[in-house]
Amino acid sequence: MYSVKKYTKNNSSEWNAFLNTAKNATFLFHRDFMDYHQDRFDDFSLMIYKKNKLIAVLPANKVEDKIFSHQGLTYGGLILRKDLNFKDILEGFKNCMELLVTNGLKELYLSLIPDIYKTYPSNEIDYLLFKLEANLYRRDTSSSIFYNEPLKIQSNRLQGKKKAEKLQLEIKEESTFNAFWNEILIPNLDKTYGSEPVHSLDEISLLKKSFPKNIRQFNVYQNNNLVAGATIFDIKTVAHVQYISANEDKQKLGSLDFLFEHLINVTFKHKVYFDFGTSNKNQGQQINEGLLYWKEGFGARTITQDFYCVDLNNKHKLDTILK
Repeated sequence: MYSVKKYTKNNSSEWNAFLNTAKNATFLFHRDFMDYHQDRFDDFSLMIYKKNKLIAVLPANKVEDKIFSHQGLTYGGLILRKDLNFKDILEGFKNCMELLVTNGLKELYLSLIPDIYKTYPSNEIDYLLFKLEANLYRRDTSSSIFYNEPLKIQSNRLQGKKKAEKLQLEIKEESTFNAFWNEILIPNLDKTYGSEPVHSLDEISLLKKSFPKNIRQFNVYQNNNLVAGATIFDIKTVAHVQYISANEDKQKLGSLDFLFEHLINVTFKHKVYFDFGTSNKNQGQQINEGLLYWKEGFGARTITQDFYCVDLNNKHKLDTILK
């Protein structure tokens, strides 16, 4: 009744169409997004069927005898059709594990999608991981605003906004990323962390062409000079901040306070959540206190993302769940 096959490019249309029926999918799982960096990963995504009808997918890549879902994405895990019942998910996951073992794989690493991105209850996999005695090896935090019951923005954030207004700063939504990437983001990341953006300028520009309504760039200007910006992933009921950066005058100008008060209270006020993203460092072991304080000043509070390692030899532990 249940079957699993490895994804190939010939399945792209079927995969993408399925995402529209899923209860825990975002545009990050669309093949046009996943495949922009396909040269970096050995794709081993799976498609799960019941009576020849696609019911779930697992975006994944392979490294030696390990499978990851997914190293090129912020999150992964089993993506489920909205109307699936628990037994379907259990049997589908068991068949996934069986195929992985047959292909000589020993461990499955899952970076689970946070609950705020789900459009319907879908924590079945959490229970299955408990039964498999999976190892919770990492837990990251993120800061999110719940629009249904928002907290007041703190006075120091509003003071920054007023400062920017007095200086006549201006917010513009842009269709290109060149100025923000080259003038603000890349120099700041290099100076502060000695790193580069996860997405190169060419990559984020390519993704924007594929997902023009989902990837949005907001810049702040003073006298037509770029002083700050943010890249937002617009995901169904969530506005997720992918990049934040400003020039060295951000405190004097109040540029980021000005920008984010506008994004939260005007641009994305129709959403259910506004997600600032993580403040973690050192593989989730520490939190940047200053960054967290700034986000919480807008009323954001903590959610978590869990990372599990599953020993595929434990698949038999799922056999005794339903009695």
